[in-house]
Amino acid sequence: MQSPVLLPGALSDLFAQVSFSGYLTQADRYGLMAALLEENLGVEERSVIDRLLRAVRRGRLTMVDELSVLA
Repeated sequence: MQSPVLLPGALSDLFAQVSFSGYLTQADRYGLMAALLEENLGVEERSVIDRLLRAVRRGRLTMVDELSVLA
């Protein structure tokens, strides 16, 4: 089975969008999962994922069960 390929800059775009909205959607979580399954994840990408997870843990980001927060 082929592993998913991340688009360049996808994690930084995700970080900016989630930081602005304050919500981590189901689609965002799948994107994070795909990034974590990537074998050659760089230090910057790992740091972005850690910051997002830490923000969820501390209550600064809310996890929602919607696919998108856009209305």
